[in-house]
Amino acid sequence: MSGRFDFGAGALTRLGAWAVDGVWRVGFATRFLGMLLVYSGQSLRRFRALTMREIYMSGVLSLLIIGVSGLFVGLVLGLQGYETLQRYGSSEALGVLVSLSLVRELGPVVAALLFASRAGTAVTAEIGLMKTTEQLKAMDMMAVNPLARVIAPRFWGGVISMPLLAALFSAMGVFGGWLIGVVLIGVDNGAFWSQMQSSVDFRYDVLNGVIKSGVFGVAVALISVFEGWDCVPTAEGISRAITRTVVSSSLAILGLDFVLTSFMFRG
Repeated sequence: MSGRFDFGAGALTRLGAWAVDGVWRVGFATRFLGMLLVYSGQSLRRFRALTMREIYMSGVLSLLIIGVSGLFVGLVLGLQGYETLQRYGSSEALGVLVSLSLVRELGPVVAALLFASRAGTAVTAEIGLMKTTEQLKAMDMMAVNPLARVIAPRFWGGVISMPLLAALFSAMGVFGGWLIGVVLIGVDNGAFWSQMQSSVDFRYDVLNGVIKSGVFGVAVALISVFEGWDCVPTAEGISRAITRTVVSSSLAILGLDFVLTSFMFRG
């Protein structure tokens, strides 16, 4: 009886410690974001020297995986959508199905997940390695603020890159849907594009998708730089930080997607 009580008390203690640690990390991340915004002036004033490099590292180097993934998602959407629409005699509406699926949901969400897996982990590993080798501490001793010189450019590079990558993903997906639907299956080309243009609203669909991708970019960039900054300065600590970046970013993207969708498309 006593052993069973000890096991229950131990589980309750671990649960309480986990909850306290989670609340503490959320508070520290919020304070970290505030300090990051305060010291972002240098990265914005010296945009070409500091932030442009991070846009290249996070955005340009992610173009291949984003473009190829968007193309294959569009191909699959074209196949599945045609198979479904054909049953109801609405195969000409394939362009509407592909474009709305990509612009509203799949483009921002899948692009953000790929961005977190490719660029977010790289940022976390880079900052964690700089912390492990005491480069951040050396910069601080030389009166160079690591938040302004290292963290803020990487944060803004991710924030700026994410909407552009999501737009590219959606464009490649629409091209893939056109390729499989019009070129290979034989859907009417004019109907494909005309119904897409008449059904996709810029403000209601495209702009909301851009807002989604921007919010996802802020979340992924913040989690990536925070995990690198807060990691334990060891090889195992960097590995755990990278894992937390992927898991936390994925959960944040899916949770934010539900919240944003409930507000944007409830009408």
